[in-house]
Amino acid sequence: MLTHGNMLSNARVLKDYWGWVKGDVLLHVLPIFHVHGLFVASHGALLNGSRMIWFARFDPAAVVKRLPEASVFMGVPTLYVRLLAEAGFGREACRSMRLFIAGSAPLLIETFNEFRERSGHTILERYGMSETVMLTSNPYHAKDGERRGGTVGFPLPGVGLRVADDQGGLCPSGEIGGIEVKGPNVFKGYWRMPEKTAEEFTADGWFKTGDVGRIDADGYVTIVGRSKDLIISGGYNVYPAEIEGFINEMPGVAESALVGVPHPDFGEVGVAAIVARPGAALDGEAILATLKARIANFKVPKRVFVVADLPRNAMGKVQKNLLREQHKGLFAG
Repeated sequence: MLTHGNMLSNARVLKDYWGWVKGDVLLHVLPIFHVHGLFVASHGALLNGSRMIWFARFDPAAVVKRLPEASVFMGVPTLYVRLLAEAGFGREACRSMRLFIAGSAPLLIETFNEFRERSGHTILERYGMSETVMLTSNPYHAKDGERRGGTVGFPLPGVGLRVADDQGGLCPSGEIGGIEVKGPNVFKGYWRMPEKTAEEFTADGWFKTGDVGRIDADGYVTIVGRSKDLIISGGYNVYPAEIEGFINEMPGVAESALVGVPHPDFGEVGVAAIVARPGAALDGEAILATLKARIANFKVPKRVFVVADLPRNAMGKVQKNLLREQHKGLFAG
Protein backbone atom coordinates (compact mmCIF):
# COMPACT_ATOMS: atom_id res chain seq x y z
CA MET A 1 0.00 0.00 0.00
CA LEU A 2 1.78 3.10 -1.30
CA THR A 3 0.22 6.38 -0.19
CA HIS A 4 0.19 9.69 -2.01
CA GLY A 5 2.60 10.85 0.70
CA ASN A 6 5.01 8.00 -0.12
CA MET A 7 4.96 8.98 -3.80
CA LEU A 8 5.24 12.72 -3.27
CA SER A 9 8.13 12.50 -0.82
CA ASN A 10 10.11 10.37 -3.25
CA ALA A 11 9.31 12.51 -6.30
CA ARG A 12 10.39 15.69 -4.49
CA VAL A 13 13.65 14.18 -3.30
CA LEU A 14 14.51 12.83 -6.78
CA LYS A 15 13.66 16.12 -8.49
CA ASP A 16 16.35 17.83 -6.42
CA TYR A 17 18.84 14.97 -6.17
CA TRP A 18 18.87 14.27 -9.91
CA GLY A 19 19.07 17.94 -10.82
CA TRP A 20 15.85 18.34 -12.82
CA VAL A 21 15.92 21.79 -14.48
CA LYS A 22 13.63 23.91 -16.62
CA GLY A 23 13.63 22.69 -20.21
CA ASP A 24 14.48 19.06 -19.42
CA VAL A 25 12.90 16.51 -21.76
CA LEU A 26 12.43 12.89 -20.69
CA LEU A 27 12.76 10.17 -23.30
CA HIS A 28 10.37 7.60 -21.75
CA VAL A 29 10.83 4.02 -22.95
CA LEU A 30 9.93 1.99 -19.84
CA PRO A 31 6.79 -0.11 -19.36
CA ILE A 32 4.24 1.56 -17.11
CA PHE A 33 3.12 -1.59 -15.31
CA HIS A 34 6.28 -1.23 -13.21
CA VAL A 35 7.28 1.32 -10.56
CA HIS A 36 10.31 2.40 -12.64
CA GLY A 37 8.32 3.65 -15.60
CA LEU A 38 5.01 4.52 -13.92
CA PHE A 39 6.39 6.44 -10.95
CA VAL A 40 10.14 7.14 -10.99
CA ALA A 41 10.42 8.34 -14.58
CA SER A 42 7.04 9.97 -15.12
CA HIS A 43 6.83 11.60 -11.67
CA GLY A 44 10.12 13.39 -12.25
CA ALA A 45 8.92 14.85 -15.53
CA LEU A 46 5.44 15.69 -14.22
CA LEU A 47 6.70 17.40 -11.07
CA ASN A 48 9.22 19.36 -13.13
CA GLY A 49 6.65 20.30 -15.82
CA SER A 50 8.82 18.59 -18.44
CA ARG A 51 7.89 17.27 -21.85
CA MET A 52 8.08 13.53 -22.41
CA ILE A 53 8.91 11.76 -25.65
CA TRP A 54 6.79 8.64 -25.18
CA PHE A 55 7.65 5.21 -26.59
CA ALA A 56 5.08 2.45 -26.31
CA ARG A 57 7.95 -0.05 -26.56
CA PHE A 58 11.72 0.15 -26.69
CA ASP A 59 13.12 0.40 -30.22
CA PRO A 60 16.88 1.08 -30.04
CA ALA A 61 17.24 2.52 -33.55
CA ALA A 62 14.25 4.84 -33.02
CA VAL A 63 15.55 5.87 -29.59
CA VAL A 64 18.95 6.82 -31.04
CA LYS A 65 17.18 9.08 -33.56
CA ARG A 66 15.19 10.86 -30.82
CA LEU A 67 18.02 11.17 -28.26
CA PRO A 68 19.15 14.61 -29.58
CA GLU A 69 15.71 15.98 -28.59
CA ALA A 70 15.97 14.75 -24.99
CA SER A 71 18.03 15.44 -21.87
CA VAL A 72 17.03 12.61 -19.48
CA PHE A 73 16.80 8.86 -20.10
CA MET A 74 15.98 6.05 -17.67
CA GLY A 75 16.41 2.41 -18.53
CA VAL A 76 17.12 -1.09 -17.31
CA PRO A 77 20.55 -2.60 -18.11
CA THR A 78 19.24 -4.59 -21.08
CA LEU A 79 18.24 -1.35 -22.81
CA TYR A 80 21.73 0.07 -22.44
CA VAL A 81 23.24 -3.09 -23.92
CA ARG A 82 20.90 -2.78 -26.91
CA LEU A 83 21.75 0.91 -27.36
CA LEU A 84 25.46 0.04 -27.45
CA ALA A 85 24.74 -2.48 -30.22
CA GLU A 86 23.46 0.37 -32.44
CA ALA A 87 26.08 1.69 -34.87
CA GLY A 88 24.56 5.18 -34.71
CA PHE A 89 24.87 5.46 -30.94
CA GLY A 90 27.67 7.70 -29.70
CA ARG A 91 28.63 11.16 -28.50
CA GLU A 92 26.85 12.95 -31.31
CA ALA A 93 23.52 11.23 -30.57
CA CYS A 94 23.97 12.14 -26.88
CA ARG A 95 24.94 15.77 -27.45
CA SER A 96 21.88 17.21 -25.66
CA MET A 97 21.69 14.59 -22.92
CA ARG A 98 22.18 15.56 -19.28
CA LEU A 99 21.57 12.29 -17.45
CA PHE A 100 21.31 8.55 -18.03
CA ILE A 101 19.89 6.52 -15.12
CA ALA A 102 19.91 2.73 -14.72
CA GLY A 103 18.09 0.45 -12.31
CA SER A 104 15.68 -2.47 -11.74
CA ALA A 105 18.48 -5.00 -12.38
CA PRO A 106 22.28 -5.15 -11.94
CA LEU A 107 24.36 -3.27 -14.51
CA LEU A 108 27.51 -5.10 -15.60
CA ILE A 109 30.69 -3.08 -15.07
CA GLU A 110 31.61 -3.77 -18.70
CA THR A 111 28.41 -2.07 -19.85
CA PHE A 112 29.04 0.81 -17.44
CA ASN A 113 32.55 1.37 -18.84
CA GLU A 114 31.68 0.88 -22.52
CA PHE A 115 28.76 3.29 -22.25
CA ARG A 116 31.01 5.98 -20.79
CA GLU A 117 33.53 5.51 -23.58
CA ARG A 118 30.95 5.58 -26.36
CA SER A 119 28.66 8.34 -25.09
CA GLY A 120 30.85 10.50 -22.88
CA HIS A 121 28.26 10.05 -20.10
CA THR A 122 28.58 8.11 -16.84
CA ILE A 123 25.43 6.14 -16.07
CA LEU A 124 23.89 6.91 -12.66
CA GLU A 125 22.86 3.67 -10.95
CA ARG A 126 20.20 3.64 -8.24
CA TYR A 127 18.25 1.17 -6.12
CA GLY A 128 14.59 0.91 -5.20
CA MET A 129 11.67 -1.44 -4.75
CA SER A 130 7.95 -1.53 -5.46
CA GLU A 131 7.37 -1.23 -1.69
CA THR A 132 9.60 1.82 -1.25
CA VAL A 133 10.07 3.54 -4.62
CA MET A 134 13.69 4.82 -4.68
CA LEU A 135 16.06 4.21 -1.77
CA THR A 136 19.59 5.02 -2.91
CA SER A 137 21.37 6.74 -5.79
CA ASN A 138 24.83 7.45 -7.03
CA PRO A 139 25.53 11.19 -6.92
CA TYR A 140 24.38 13.50 -9.68
CA HIS A 141 26.68 16.40 -8.77
CA ALA A 142 30.42 15.74 -8.81
CA LYS A 143 30.79 17.66 -5.55
CA ASP A 144 28.81 14.91 -3.83
CA GLY A 145 31.14 12.14 -5.03
CA GLU A 146 31.84 9.96 -8.05
CA ARG A 147 29.42 7.57 -9.73
CA ARG A 148 30.88 4.17 -8.95
CA GLY A 149 30.02 1.30 -11.25
CA GLY A 150 28.82 -1.79 -9.44
CA THR A 151 27.34 0.25 -6.58
CA VAL A 152 23.97 1.93 -6.11
CA GLY A 153 25.38 4.97 -4.34
CA PHE A 154 24.20 6.49 -1.07
CA PRO A 155 20.86 6.45 0.77
CA LEU A 156 18.69 9.29 -0.53
CA PRO A 157 18.00 12.28 1.75
CA GLY A 158 15.48 11.26 4.40
CA VAL A 159 16.03 7.53 3.84
CA GLY A 160 17.60 5.36 6.52
CA LEU A 161 19.47 2.24 5.37
CA ARG A 162 21.29 -0.31 7.48
CA VAL A 163 22.77 -3.79 7.00
CA ALA A 164 21.85 -6.41 9.60
CA ASP A 165 23.18 -9.89 10.35
CA ASP A 166 21.09 -13.02 10.95
CA GLN A 167 20.72 -12.19 14.64
CA GLY A 168 19.48 -8.67 13.98
CA GLY A 169 22.72 -6.92 14.88
CA LEU A 170 24.26 -4.28 12.64
CA CYS A 171 27.04 -5.38 10.29
CA PRO A 172 30.35 -3.51 10.34
CA SER A 173 31.44 -1.56 7.26
CA GLY A 174 32.16 -3.87 4.33
CA GLU A 175 30.38 -6.91 5.76
CA ILE A 176 27.45 -8.51 3.92
CA GLY A 177 24.01 -8.72 5.48
CA GLY A 178 20.31 -8.06 4.97
CA ILE A 179 19.36 -4.54 3.87
CA GLU A 180 16.74 -2.79 6.03
CA VAL A 181 15.27 0.64 5.31
CA LYS A 182 13.12 3.34 6.88
CA GLY A 183 11.70 6.63 5.60
CA PRO A 184 8.69 8.59 4.33
CA ASN A 185 8.81 6.65 1.05
CA VAL A 186 8.34 3.21 2.65
CA PHE A 187 4.92 1.61 2.07
CA LYS A 188 2.33 1.18 4.81
CA GLY A 189 2.03 -2.59 4.48
CA TYR A 190 0.63 -5.35 2.28
CA TRP A 191 -3.07 -5.03 1.39
CA ARG A 192 -5.19 -7.15 3.74
CA MET A 193 -2.11 -9.16 4.81
CA PRO A 194 -1.36 -8.05 8.39
CA GLU A 195 0.64 -11.19 9.20
CA LYS A 196 2.96 -10.77 6.23
CA THR A 197 3.32 -7.05 6.96
CA ALA A 198 4.33 -7.82 10.56
CA GLU A 199 6.89 -10.39 9.34
CA GLU A 200 8.54 -7.95 6.94
CA PHE A 201 9.14 -5.17 9.49
CA THR A 202 11.52 -5.26 12.45
CA ALA A 203 10.37 -4.51 15.99
CA ASP A 204 11.77 -0.98 15.68
CA GLY A 205 9.95 -0.29 12.39
CA TRP A 206 12.55 -0.99 9.67
CA PHE A 207 11.42 -2.75 6.46
CA LYS A 208 13.37 -5.90 5.63
CA THR A 209 13.91 -5.57 1.88
CA GLY A 210 14.98 -9.16 1.24
CA ASP A 211 18.06 -7.81 -0.55
CA VAL A 212 21.56 -8.65 0.60
CA GLY A 213 24.36 -6.11 0.40
CA ARG A 214 27.08 -4.11 2.13
CA ILE A 215 28.07 -0.51 2.83
CA ASP A 216 31.73 0.35 2.22
CA ALA A 217 33.93 2.72 4.19
CA ASP A 218 32.92 5.63 1.91
CA GLY A 219 29.19 4.97 2.42
CA TYR A 220 28.48 3.45 -1.02
CA VAL A 221 25.89 0.67 -1.01
CA THR A 222 26.46 -2.48 -3.07
CA ILE A 223 23.70 -5.05 -3.67
CA VAL A 224 25.02 -8.61 -3.84
CA GLY A 225 21.70 -10.39 -4.41
CA ARG A 226 18.37 -11.42 -2.95
CA SER A 227 18.26 -13.40 0.27
CA LYS A 228 16.20 -16.05 -1.56
CA ASP A 229 19.10 -16.43 -4.04
CA LEU A 230 21.66 -17.09 -1.28
CA ILE A 231 23.24 -20.54 -1.66
CA ILE A 232 24.11 -22.40 1.54
CA SER A 233 26.56 -25.10 0.49
CA GLY A 234 27.90 -27.43 3.16
CA GLY A 235 27.01 -24.82 5.79
CA TYR A 236 28.84 -21.97 4.01
CA ASN A 237 27.12 -18.92 2.54
CA VAL A 238 27.71 -18.37 -1.19
CA TYR A 239 26.58 -15.04 -2.65
CA PRO A 240 25.84 -15.48 -6.38
CA ALA A 241 26.71 -11.88 -7.33
CA GLU A 242 30.27 -12.37 -6.05
CA ILE A 243 30.84 -15.48 -8.17
CA GLU A 244 29.10 -13.94 -11.19
CA GLY A 245 31.50 -11.01 -10.90
CA PHE A 246 34.51 -13.32 -11.23
CA ILE A 247 32.97 -15.18 -14.17
CA ASN A 248 31.95 -11.99 -16.00
CA GLU A 249 35.56 -10.75 -15.90
CA MET A 250 36.78 -13.76 -17.89
CA PRO A 251 37.62 -13.33 -21.60
CA GLY A 252 34.72 -14.13 -23.91
CA VAL A 253 32.02 -14.01 -21.21
CA ALA A 254 29.08 -11.69 -21.85
CA GLU A 255 27.13 -12.43 -18.66
CA SER A 256 26.38 -15.18 -16.18
CA ALA A 257 23.90 -16.32 -13.55
CA LEU A 258 24.55 -18.60 -10.58
CA VAL A 259 21.76 -20.53 -8.87
CA GLY A 260 21.61 -23.06 -6.08
CA VAL A 261 20.23 -26.55 -6.67
CA PRO A 262 19.73 -29.50 -4.29
CA HIS A 263 22.73 -31.77 -3.65
CA PRO A 264 22.77 -35.00 -1.59
CA ASP A 265 26.08 -34.25 0.18
CA PHE A 266 26.21 -30.45 0.47
CA GLY A 267 22.51 -29.69 0.72
CA GLU A 268 22.86 -27.16 -2.05
CA VAL A 269 25.50 -26.31 -4.66
CA GLY A 270 25.98 -23.66 -7.30
CA VAL A 271 25.27 -24.15 -10.99
CA ALA A 272 26.31 -21.45 -13.45
CA ALA A 273 24.70 -20.50 -16.76
CA ILE A 274 27.03 -18.44 -18.94
CA VAL A 275 26.43 -16.50 -22.14
CA ALA A 276 29.38 -16.05 -24.50
CA ARG A 277 30.25 -12.84 -26.30
CA PRO A 278 29.59 -12.92 -30.07
CA GLY A 279 32.25 -15.01 -31.79
CA ALA A 280 33.70 -16.37 -28.53
CA ALA A 281 33.92 -20.08 -27.72
CA LEU A 282 33.73 -20.91 -24.01
CA ASP A 283 34.91 -24.07 -22.26
CA GLY A 284 32.97 -24.81 -19.06
CA GLU A 285 35.76 -26.94 -17.58
CA ALA A 286 38.35 -24.22 -18.23
CA ILE A 287 36.10 -21.70 -16.48
CA LEU A 288 35.81 -23.99 -13.46
CA ALA A 289 39.60 -24.44 -13.35
CA THR A 290 40.11 -20.68 -13.42
CA LEU A 291 37.60 -20.18 -10.61
CA LYS A 292 39.27 -22.85 -8.46
CA ALA A 293 42.52 -20.90 -8.70
CA ARG A 294 40.88 -17.63 -7.65
CA ILE A 295 38.19 -18.33 -5.02
CA ALA A 296 37.54 -20.71 -2.11
CA ASN A 297 36.55 -24.18 -3.23
CA PHE A 298 33.11 -24.08 -1.56
CA LYS A 299 32.22 -21.08 -3.75
CA VAL A 300 33.09 -22.79 -7.04
CA PRO A 301 30.03 -23.99 -9.03
CA LYS A 302 29.71 -27.73 -9.43
CA ARG A 303 28.58 -27.37 -13.03
CA VAL A 304 28.82 -24.75 -15.78
CA PHE A 305 26.47 -24.53 -18.76
CA VAL A 306 27.14 -22.30 -21.77
CA VAL A 307 23.77 -21.03 -23.00
CA ALA A 308 22.50 -18.80 -25.79
CA ASP A 309 20.78 -16.40 -23.39
CA LEU A 310 19.41 -16.07 -19.86
CA PRO A 311 15.67 -16.06 -19.10
CA ARG A 312 14.47 -12.55 -18.26
CA ASN A 313 11.26 -10.82 -17.29
CA ALA A 314 9.93 -7.67 -18.97
CA MET A 315 12.16 -5.45 -16.81
CA GLY A 316 15.33 -7.28 -17.80
CA LYS A 317 15.82 -9.15 -14.53
CA VAL A 318 17.21 -12.66 -14.85
CA GLN A 319 14.55 -15.16 -13.78
CA LYS A 320 16.67 -17.36 -11.56
CA ASN A 321 13.63 -19.32 -10.45
CA LEU A 322 13.39 -20.73 -13.98
CA LEU A 323 17.08 -21.70 -13.94
CA ARG A 324 16.65 -23.39 -10.55
CA GLU A 325 13.64 -25.30 -11.83
CA GLN A 326 15.52 -26.34 -14.97
CA HIS A 327 18.49 -27.78 -13.05
CA LYS A 328 16.88 -28.92 -9.77
CA GLY A 329 17.28 -32.62 -10.62
CA LEU A 330 20.89 -32.36 -11.77
CA PHE A 331 22.36 -34.15 -8.72
CA ALA A 332 19.32 -36.23 -7.73
CA GLY A 333 20.30 -39.68 -6.59
